[in-house]
Amino acid sequence: MRRREFIASVSAIAAWPVVVRAQQPATPVIGFLGPGLAQSDAYRVKAFQQGLSETGFIDGQNLTIEYRWAEGHYDQLPALATELVDKQVSVIVTANATAAALAAKAATSTIPIVFIIGGDPVQFGLVASLNRPGGNVTGVSFLSNLLVAKQLELLQQFVPAASEFGLLVNPGNPNAESDTRHAKAAADSLGRKIHVVYVSTGRDLETALMALIEQRVAALVVVPDAFFVDQREQLAALAARHAIPTIYSNRIYADAGGLISYGASQLDAHRQAGVYVGRILNGEKPADLPVIQPTKFELVINLKTAKALGLTVPPNLLALADEVIE
Repeated sequence: MRRREFIASVSAIAAWPVVVRAQQPATPVIGFLGPGLAQSDAYRVKAFQQGLSETGFIDGQNLTIEYRWAEGHYDQLPALATELVDKQVSVIVTANATAAALAAKAATSTIPIVFIIGGDPVQFGLVASLNRPGGNVTGVSFLSNLLVAKQLELLQQFVPAASEFGLLVNPGNPNAESDTRHAKAAADSLGRKIHVVYVSTGRDLETALMALIEQRVAALVVVPDAFFVDQREQLAALAARHAIPTIYSNRIYADAGGLISYGASQLDAHRQAGVYVGRILNGEKPADLPVIQPTKFELVINLKTAKALGLTVPPNLLALADEVIE
C-alpha cells in the first residue's frame, strides 16, 4: 500500500466515531395538547411525567415536551394539533378532552397519539375497539362520562326528598349530547326529573345557576369538562352561595370546596398515559396497546362544605368515602 493511500485509510477509520455520533437519534420530542389552562392541569402533567419516568424518560434530560393549551377554547384545538404535527413530534398526548383527541387524530394518521378522555373512544371513532385499537391511536379512558347514574344516586342521599335535579353541560364538548342523554335516562330510572343548562363561559355560570334555581332544582350534577375544571373555584363558591348541593367527577372540585366528587382517579389515568408514551418511544405500536380502562374510583366528600350547606352526610357514605375533607 502506498503511503498516501495508507494515510487516507487511517483518516477514514479515525472519522468513524464522528459519523456514528452524528447518526445518533436526537432527543425525542413529545407534543402535549391540553384543552384547559396550564396552571389548572399542572397536577395532571406531574402525574403524566411520573408515568414517563417509570419507563426511563425524564423531561429536560432525555426527553422534551412541547405544550399547547387551548385555555377552554375548543375551536383552537385543531390549529394547536397541526402545530405539533408540523414540529414532527414523536408522540402527541391529548389530555382530558375528547375534542383534543379528535383534533389530533384529524391532524395526523402517522404520528402516534395517546389520549386521556372520559368518554367512549370507540363511539367517537378514535379506535376500532378497546382491545385492538388499530391505527396510530390508543390511550386511557376513565369513563367519567358514563358515571352520571351513580353520581345521581350519591347526590340523592344528601337530598332524599328531591325530585328536581340540574345538569351543567358545556355545549362545545363532543360529549355534550351523550352526557345529556345518559343523565336523562338515569334520572328517569330514579323517578326524578333533570333540567339541563348549557354554559361555556365563566361569566355565564351564575346566570346558569340562577336559571336552575328558578326551576326549583334541589341539587346539581356537573359533567366532566376541562372548562368546568378551570372554573372549579367559582363553581364551588356559586354552589355554596345559592345553597345547591353539587356533585362532580373529579376530586379536584372537592379540594376546591365542592360538596362531593365521584369518578375514576385522573392522576392514575395520566400516569398510565405517561407509561404508554414511554412504551411507544421504546418501540411499541399504538395499534398493539389496548385502551386502558379505570380500575380505581374515588369518592371524596367535603365535610366542611356539607356543614355550611346544613346537610347531614349519611353514615354509609362516610364509611364508603376514600377521603373526607374536614
